[in-house]
Amino acid sequence: MSRFFAMMARMKYIERWGLMRSSRKENIQEHSLQTAMIAHMLALIGNRFFDKHYDADSIAVKAMYHESSEILTGDLPTPIKYYNAEIKTAYKAIESAATKQILDLLPEDFREDFLPILTVPDSEEKKLIKYADRLCAYLKCVEEVQTGNREFDDAMLSIKRDIDAISAPEVKYFTEHFVEAFTMTLDQLRGQV
Repeated sequence: MSRFFAMMARMKYIERWGLMRSSRKENIQEHSLQTAMIAHMLALIGNRFFDKHYDADSIAVKAMYHESSEILTGDLPTPIKYYNAEIKTAYKAIESAATKQILDLLPEDFREDFLPILTVPDSEEKKLIKYADRLCAYLKCVEEVQTGNREFDDAMLSIKRDIDAISAPEVKYFTEHFVEAFTMTLDQLRGQV
């Protein structure tokens, strides 16, 4: 009996933004899906307009699992995770150990298939997933600020600066063509107003 997917299902219990007061809680399962959708689109944009050769489907799958180690580690808040090089290195080791534990829950016949999904090496794919992850963090801030939650004002500005500093043209295209719609109402999105 494999416990892998039962473990993956626990992503819904791990909340993000632990240090912030959110108007709506967000868990790593829903965050991972949004990251996968955006990473997929970033790859398609890169391929269509910027002469890239991404495997958009592979990137989407890897993004779906990009937070899986947090099932065991929890979501360590960014200010702590990146406080200094020593903490960052130690946390990477903890994430790696957690990923290994999760990988070991798979039947041996599938571990080789999931190894490159759960342990994405430094690459253009990994960068694209990281960019999608940052865009999702920014969109969460936009959502919170839209509800009047000023708790996310500073985070939104800080993350926006990070996104603006990304030189990838895919990210610039995405922000110019998709982000503003996140401030719209349902009727506006449907073109009813």
